[in-house]
Amino acid sequence: MIESLRFTTPDGAIAGARVAAASARSTSTALVFVHGVGSTAAIWDRQLEVFGDELACVAIELRGNGAVKPDPDPSLITRGGFAQDVTTVLDALRIEHFTLVGCSLGGVVALELYTRAGSRFDALVTLGSFARYPDGDRAAEGIIAAVRDAGSMPVFAQRRAAQLGLPPQRMEETIEQMACKSVPSYIASTKATWTGDYTGMLSSVVVPALVAYGDRDPVVPLPLSEELAAGIPSAQLAAVEDAGHVANADNPAAFDTILRDFLTRLDFIR
Repeated sequence: MIESLRFTTPDGAIAGARVAAASARSTSTALVFVHGVGSTAAIWDRQLEVFGDELACVAIELRGNGAVKPDPDPSLITRGGFAQDVTTVLDALRIEHFTLVGCSLGGVVALELYTRAGSRFDALVTLGSFARYPDGDRAAEGIIAAVRDAGSMPVFAQRRAAQLGLPPQRMEETIEQMACKSVPSYIASTKATWTGDYTGMLSSVVVPALVAYGDRDPVVPLPLSEELAAGIPSAQLAAVEDAGHVANADNPAAFDTILRDFLTRLDFIR
């Protein structure tokens, strides 16, 4: 069973969470999942179901993602604001230490949060993410121009979904999650996603780390995952086969196996 919760952050934004209700029975480490710019926390439902009986599992609904209303002022949609969403939810749930699993923007949020609260991390997992996106300002501008050209999020979602290397059965879910967002919130989230630079802090990540990527990801090429893994002293690199940009949903069985192996080596699950 998955329970939906919502919380008000210190700056007045609304963050949410999807929680595996049976998961409070374990305290070894919480698993915290953070979605990408085009998704909602529901993209992690499979992982909440698979791991929720063994670990406390929480999927964060970031501010302005369409699943929790009202939207904040777009000026509050920043990487720092997203990090505040995570800490607000975890503080409310009394989760002090955790393994954070972030896809795309979620991986960027993980790096931002590590700069603010690194002592709370037990481990770090990124998926289809990066420390710095090449010419990120231009990439963001191109996506924003495409949103404006589409005229609405549902139309944009139809066009964008075709660019993500998705298996056919994932199209409807992807379009639905992307289309629920407002244009102003998505534009602000796009700027936050693609314009950061965390290359200078990677060597400070001292917890175990896993850098995973979809082997068919057209959005984040393999060299960006390799750069991320090379910069984090403890990181291992792992491919999710037959998967695109959102590999945990494209091929959940393969991703879950990789994540389980990582957690088992750390003795977080048995």
